[in-house]
Amino acid sequence: MHAYRTHTCAQLRAADVGQTIRLSGWVHRKRDHGGVLFVDLRDHYGITQIVADSDSPALAILEGLRVESVVTIDGEVKARSAGTVNANLPTGEIEVFARAATVLSRAEELPLPVAGEQEYPEEIRLKYRFLDLRRDTLHANIVKRTQIIRETRRRMEDIGFTEYSTPILTASSPEGARDFLVPSRIHPGKFFALPQAPQQYKQLLMVAGFDRYFQIAPCFRDEDPRADRLPGEFYQLDLEMSFVTQEEVWDTMEPVMAGVFEAFADGKAVTPAGTFPRIPYAQAMLDYGTDKPDLRNPILIKDVTEHFRTSGFGLFEKIVGSGGTVRAIPAPKTAEKSRKFFDEMNDWARSEGHAGLGYVTRKGGEFGGPIAKNHGEEGMIALYDAMGLGPDDGCFFAAGKAEQAAKLAGAARTRVGESLDLIEKDAFRFCWIIDFPFYEWSEEEKKVDFAHNPFSMPQGGMEALQTQDPLTIKAYQYDMVCNGYELASGSIRNQHPDLMVKAFELTGLSQADVEARFGGMYRAFQYGAPPHGGMAAGVDRMVMLLCGVQNLREITLFPMNQRAEDLLMGAPSAAEAKQLRELSIRVVDQPKA
Repeated sequence: MHAYRTHTCAQLRAADVGQTIRLSGWVHRKRDHGGVLFVDLRDHYGITQIVADSDSPALAILEGLRVESVVTIDGEVKARSAGTVNANLPTGEIEVFARAATVLSRAEELPLPVAGEQEYPEEIRLKYRFLDLRRDTLHANIVKRTQIIRETRRRMEDIGFTEYSTPILTASSPEGARDFLVPSRIHPGKFFALPQAPQQYKQLLMVAGFDRYFQIAPCFRDEDPRADRLPGEFYQLDLEMSFVTQEEVWDTMEPVMAGVFEAFADGKAVTPAGTFPRIPYAQAMLDYGTDKPDLRNPILIKDVTEHFRTSGFGLFEKIVGSGGTVRAIPAPKTAEKSRKFFDEMNDWARSEGHAGLGYVTRKGGEFGGPIAKNHGEEGMIALYDAMGLGPDDGCFFAAGKAEQAAKLAGAARTRVGESLDLIEKDAFRFCWIIDFPFYEWSEEEKKVDFAHNPFSMPQGGMEALQTQDPLTIKAYQYDMVCNGYELASGSIRNQHPDLMVKAFELTGLSQADVEARFGGMYRAFQYGAPPHGGMAAGVDRMVMLLCGVQNLREITLFPMNQRAEDLLMGAPSAAEAKQLRELSIRVVDQPKA
């Protein structure tokens, strides 16, 4: 017999009754029924009920153990009586009568419970993550994460992609976040950077002729933590293809992403491959107020600026007259909602830092509220007809500069959809956001800067860079969005060295700067670079959506806390003086605030 187990804690069934077996695992729960002890024994695979009574030498041993102690049980498989069968447990038809118990490891008093799903302070959960990971839901999420990655890898290989590993120690890259720097001992005063993404390497692979690359790639960014982005490191499905248009990238990846989601959606609807809507960035900002729209929400924002250019409602007329916009957010079937509902929406907008959220009520065709009163019934009817609103539909208004109005309207759209229970349940709705701006204005630096990936191909090529206002140039840049989350971002790349230099010149960098910062790419493009493009999909966000959780810590093995600290391993930690001397580094105290 095996030293520790003949079966796992999920294997035994009614057909095994009468067998002598050996199980090993953790004591999950104990229930003392007056001389008869029931123990739920747990391992990675499942749970088996163990029974010990006064006839068993195991009783005294098991009685003296705390939960989460590790034991080996020798015993006999018995059938449960009809009234005690547990239909919710795969092993629920049987139990094991313990003939002997061997303690492999005793547990101390637990700092947090493992059995059950009680809420517990995050600091405790992260410090004792090895215990937290034993809990059913988190344990299952981690297993599902591995299965999702395996399915993704299989689908990529099935369509002709090959996985290649790119370097971890590399040079700094302009990905829009802070680098993690690694000091070089051999080259004092110089630093490697951990890759924010394998962007340059995967493009160099295309130049090197590898055609279809992918990688489940670790990426490192020194960013502040938030619920949908972990501090430090994350993983992405990174891919690149040669001799492709952006449409071919979309057509290639829709079946992969839809297929992975269908495999793990547990019956939820998934947008079929080949039908992902393709929404221009400008249209997304107009209709949804965001470039990450949740298409489960049926509400569409409307630009009603022209309706208030001449209006009895002076505030909106003034905003429009000074170059601002007015966006309308329908609130369908709200005739029975009290004034409180509308006022609370206005209060919410102010709490978010906005001036306020105007509104109009309508019941049986009768308009209500200050905006309707001042704008006039005729004007309101024209506005409602243009928007396709009915006699019992309310409406909210976001007014101000275009960017501010869009942001407020987008947030209000989400809040109205949730408040009115309009969000489609049990569905994953995908879309592509396309035609992103190539450049944006940096108010902080008072100059034009790249809006997204600087290595993207500008639409219109060199002619656009030479003749257009930079802020009007679009890029062959695209995002894949699902349920309000950006799941992937990609582009067709710029593979011409002269075009690359010109694109960076418009942001204030010279040819010498480009050669110094991106010398590898610049040289590569001079020796025959194929047209190429690709994308990167966030593995962590995919898993988060498929596990139905709101925080990436619930699908990550050993995450950091909100202060970017690893409480389990005690990182980051101070380096020893000897280590710093070897690296030619001196730590400088930060000035006190």
